[in-house]
Amino acid sequence: MNRTKRMLALSFVTFIIGCVSQLVAQAPSNEKSGEWQAVEQAIGRSGQVQPDGAYKLSFPRSDLKVTVNGVELKPALALGGWVAFSKPGADSMIMGDLVLAEDEVTPVMSSLERNGVQVTALHNHVLHESPRVMYMHIGGHGDAVKLATAVKEAFALTKLPAAKAPATAQQDIGIDTAGIEQALGVPNSMGLATALNFQPTGGGKAAITGDFVLIGTEVNPVIQALRSNGIEVTAVHSHMLDEEPRLFFMHFWANDDAVKLAKGLRAALDKTNSQKGK
Repeated sequence: MNRTKRMLALSFVTFIIGCVSQLVAQAPSNEKSGEWQAVEQAIGRSGQVQPDGAYKLSFPRSDLKVTVNGVELKPALALGGWVAFSKPGADSMIMGDLVLAEDEVTPVMSSLERNGVQVTALHNHVLHESPRVMYMHIGGHGDAVKLATAVKEAFALTKLPAAKAPATAQQDIGIDTAGIEQALGVPNSMGLATALNFQPTGGGKAAITGDFVLIGTEVNPVIQALRSNGIEVTAVHSHMLDEEPRLFFMHFWANDDAVKLAKGLRAALDKTNSQKGK
C-alpha cells in the first residue's frame, strides 16, 4: 500500500494520438513476460510489462459504434478499457477500467462480485454520446491467476471482440502532431496518469477527451482553465476507494483546431503539479 500511495501522490501526463487504427492487445516484447504466462492464459489475451513492473492488458471496445455530436469515437479516443496487475503470484493487486454498454453493467458487476473483485466506481466519461456508455472501475487483491479468471468471466458477459493483431505502419492522421506536442510541452508516449487523447476529425481539427488526475485544490482551477479555452468538462469523480491523497478524475470534450485545443489543455495542466516535458 505504501508503494501505491507514493505512485498516486504524483500526477504525470501521457499524450495519445487517437488515429484511425484501433487499439490492439500487443504481444509483450519484454523479457519478463514469461512470468505472466499463467495470467495471459487465464485472461485469454496478452499484454505488456510496464516500466514499473506492472502488467497491463487492453480491452478496446471496437464493437461499440458510439457518436458524440456527430463524431464517431475510435477505441483509442474513449473506448479503450484496460486491466493491470501489480505482480504475478499470490499477492497481486488488480486495477482496471472496463468500457461497457448499459445493458452489460449489471451482469458484469454481479460476476465480479461473485469472484471477489471490487467495483470501485461506475460513471460516464462524456456527454450526449449515443448509445450510452458506462465505465466501471475495478480493484482487488489476491492470486493474479484467480483475478484474471474473474475478469475473463466478466468480459464473457459482454460483446467484447477477440484481440486483434497489432497495427503496423503509422499513417498521416491529418493533424499537426508536432504543433500539439509543442503546445503541450510533453512527448507522445509517457504513459503514466493524466490522459490527453486526440482523434482527427478533418481540416486540422481534432476531437479531444481524456482525464486529468487531480488533488482537491486543483479541481476548480482546472475547470476554469478548460472552460475558458472552449473545452467542456463532462465529468468529475473518483476512481478508487481508499487512495491517499484523495484523487479526482476530470473528463473533458471538445472538437476544434487541434493545436488550439492543445494550448487549452496546456493552460489546464499549468494549474496542476503535473510533471512537464523537458
